[in-house]
Amino acid sequence: MLFGEFKQTLSIEGVMPERALLRLKRAEIAVYNVKKEEKTRIVLQVKKKDVEKVFAIYPNVCYNVSVYSPYVVKKIGAKGLFKDLETLKKRTGLWLGGILFAVLTLFANTFVFGVDIVGAAAYEREALIALEQGGIKRFAPYQSGKEDEICARLLAIDNVEFCSIKKKGMRVQVEIRTSNFQTPSFTDGDMQAKHTGEILAMTVLRGTALKKIGDKIAAGETLVESRFQPEGTGQVRVQVIARARIACTYEAEVSAIDEESAFAAAYLELGLTDKDEIEETCVEKSENGYFVRILYTAVETLNF
Repeated sequence: MLFGEFKQTLSIEGVMPERALLRLKRAEIAVYNVKKEEKTRIVLQVKKKDVEKVFAIYPNVCYNVSVYSPYVVKKIGAKGLFKDLETLKKRTGLWLGGILFAVLTLFANTFVFGVDIVGAAAYEREALIALEQGGIKRFAPYQSGKEDEICARLLAIDNVEFCSIKKKGMRVQVEIRTSNFQTPSFTDGDMQAKHTGEILAMTVLRGTALKKIGDKIAAGETLVESRFQPEGTGQVRVQVIARARIACTYEAEVSAIDEESAFAAAYLELGLTDKDEIEETCVEKSENGYFVRILYTAVETLNF
């Protein structure tokens, strides 16, 4: 990102406005400086070229009454280093703050805060292992020059015919494409829960379900066994194909200077994916910082 690239400040209003960020992320719209100013209102920045994309996702219902949008997006103003320099010329007291901000932004952009797998999501585990072996890890400085080495590891996997690695802002994007003439390899074994919570929905196309809707489960429990018993015959081993939606609760006491920082720290620790959805959040002051409670729905799949 160029320092002189202008950004537009937007506000998003609606019930649980944090959920609106998931759709922006799926649309590959980079979001900066997110702040929750009110319970139903957040303020954020996007690149000027992405403003039209945001309004395409959440149309301005004030001018288009025929379109329903759960959130109202409004422009607040443009931001950018070149524009801020004009203000700094008139306010010499802000020079130091402007320089410090630029240095901190540059420093933050050298770190990796997340990894996005594009294309063949079935190879997410292999991609994360290859990145770590190449020195690219979450919450660590980005190791440039390792991209070809990491892609070579992934291209050695059967059925993978294309790989690319790019640093986008504070995230790393790994694109993996498979051959159209081969079927992706399946993962053997049982489907085990990665989250603790209550099952809301379960679809099992292959395998034997051990849990049902409404069951309370703990991380590590087996949800679907890799076996099947046809009528009148013995058991046979199969490759599980299943999907489950689980209602989960995250609770933790976080040391932070304010509610927004506490929620941000908890959100990063939670490690939600694009498939997961936040249902409700609560941040309360405690003796040692803030108590954060997040209700969310996790989606788990195996060969689905």
